[in-house]
Amino acid sequence: MNAAFNSVKHIVVLMLENRSFDQMLGFLYADQGNRSTGGQPFEGLTGDETNTDSAGNGVPVYKIVHTDENAYFMPGADPGEGYVATNIQLFGAATPSSTRAPDNGGFVRDFAKTLQWEAGKRSILPGTVEKNIMGVFTPDMLPVLSGLARGYAVCDHWYAPVPTETMPNRAFACAATSQGHMDDVAKTFTCPSIFGRLTDAGQSWAIYGYDTPPLTRHNFPDVTNAPESHFGLFSDFQSAAKNGSLPAFSFLEPSWGSSGNSQHPNYDVALGEQLIYDVYQSVFKGPDWNQTLLVITYDEHGGCYDHVPPPSNAVPSDSLAGEYGFDFRRFGVRVPTLLISPWIEAGTVFRVPDGTMPLDHTSILKTAQTLWGMPALTARDAAAQDVSGVFTLATPRTDDPLAGVTVPTSGTSYPGGDAPSHLQMIHAELVSQLPVADDQGHAHAQMPALKTSQDCTEYIRTRTEAWKAQRQRENVNAKN
Repeated sequence: MNAAFNSVKHIVVLMLENRSFDQMLGFLYADQGNRSTGGQPFEGLTGDETNTDSAGNGVPVYKIVHTDENAYFMPGADPGEGYVATNIQLFGAATPSSTRAPDNGGFVRDFAKTLQWEAGKRSILPGTVEKNIMGVFTPDMLPVLSGLARGYAVCDHWYAPVPTETMPNRAFACAATSQGHMDDVAKTFTCPSIFGRLTDAGQSWAIYGYDTPPLTRHNFPDVTNAPESHFGLFSDFQSAAKNGSLPAFSFLEPSWGSSGNSQHPNYDVALGEQLIYDVYQSVFKGPDWNQTLLVITYDEHGGCYDHVPPPSNAVPSDSLAGEYGFDFRRFGVRVPTLLISPWIEAGTVFRVPDGTMPLDHTSILKTAQTLWGMPALTARDAAAQDVSGVFTLATPRTDDPLAGVTVPTSGTSYPGGDAPSHLQMIHAELVSQLPVADDQGHAHAQMPALKTSQDCTEYIRTRTEAWKAQRQRENVNAKN
């Protein structure tokens, strides 16, 4: 390990929702001919990229501007994001081709299908059409994400681990496997996670929800059964950063609701800009800054356009048969990922050598394992690349790339209503299964009808608190 990388005592991971690399950062260095300020090549957009619609017409990428209707809520609807939808986006067909590589030519056609089956729902915002999927945010629309990408390191070949939706990709981010699962039907996993590995290695860790207890607490047994000291809200993270008491590994969740800051399409991207800013400022101004690596990434592409075909040299985690016949050898679509540390040179475009395992979420696990001498969880993270090579400076920087940056606002609340989000409903289902005794002494409860985002928030909060209180009583009784 180089000395700068060896100085890292804290890894902070903020994982946002369902955005592709091109949609968020494709035009990051367009004004410099897709070369960074350090002169490195950048796999961005030229503006000539197109996708074919159902009539055979080429639909070009275009820049989202502030004056566009619902600009910060683009693409205006929730694109398809599961395995079948991703295959259509990449191969133009529900079943991937065994004879040709993906060309990423089906995004417009898949979004058109999505708009058809979602027709009549309030979640499709006024004016939404199929070409919206080719809309790309410019750096001036996302000054926080873009400022950090230019000010530290951007990874332009970082991929979601699997070509499908949220829960399998988040499982890979925490455990380097989804145990064969390829959709969000599976919400819990029985395998060890990075958090259990950290405990075994004597390293501290915490998972922070934003304004509700964290969803990730209920995904893995070595997390669910961990002591309460490992869990908190965003305000607890801010306090730890300010007080110099960050754990070795922090995993941050956004707010999952339709009025939250997850950046899930088609929610308010500007609110996510504020979250990114707040996370960065918390670590930048804290006493642990010179010993912290902040990773900002997205769990998967969420059906949003990207022009780079995912590679097919992934190492399967295990021998488990994948759903849909998937062999876990193809990566998912590129997602935005930033590496932030005072030991990283501004204007860095960080890649690993061609022909090696590309960077994906298991690279975060490998980085922690390299730092703290922990064994791999699966064959996937054993083969993963860590990010130690991004630490190139001999002394830590003291400048702030976001000095003078104004966080954008959309100027409006989410116009699509207050229905619960998909992840809120997953979270609610998980807490409904917690063994909380009711008035009759039964250990489980039927999840009530949750009609609004606020309904979900309250149910998740109150049931989690009841479970925590019951655990505390049981622990006291056990000691007596």
